[in-house]
Amino acid sequence: MSRRACLSRRMALAAPLALVACQAAPGAVDGHDVARVERYLNTTRGLTARVVQTWPDGGVGEGTLSYDPGNLRLDYRTPHPMRLVATGGHLVFRDGLRQSVTRMNLSHQPLGLLLAAPVHLGGAVVVTAIRHDANVLQISMARSDNPSQGLLTLGFSDFAGQLSLVAIDLVDARRDNTRLRLTDVRTGADFPPGFFSLSAPL
Repeated sequence: MSRRACLSRRMALAAPLALVACQAAPGAVDGHDVARVERYLNTTRGLTARVVQTWPDGGVGEGTLSYDPGNLRLDYRTPHPMRLVATGGHLVFRDGLRQSVTRMNLSHQPLGLLLAAPVHLGGAVVVTAIRHDANVLQISMARSDNPSQGLLTLGFSDFAGQLSLVAIDLVDARRDNTRLRLTDVRTGADFPPGFFSLSAPL
């Protein structure tokens, strides 16, 4: 399968990241850090960042990530113009070069764990691993009723008690991996109406 075809089919799926290697028994999870991550995802508004994404086939794209609780948008400059918008349990991926549109339901995808509104790391979502080193917090999660549907691992910088999202890693049911690395992370952006609309053209 070509890399471009892979982009359209696997955008929202995948990536264990080396973070999966830091899995710990659920009983070892630090409840305080879990609560901090939950609070961050539910209260951080107007987040923007530069992003470098690595797809399952090794292809790399660069662009801008935008996040509000329950909403995600990725605008790619390379390898060519593309846009991913995820909101309300659904995802739309538009490929400007191929003039294609891919739609996906997130109810069985790991990305859907990030975009629940609100995010609740308990009950239907199980925290499978957590690692807290100097200035770095990593947390992995899956669906409690079917962990094999995929794993989401989030990486945060942690300075002076302040979290900042710097990595998103997913692994899907087929064990395909996708990695996003964030830099120049800022918050407080005022997104215009319709910014996270699934019907917005590229």
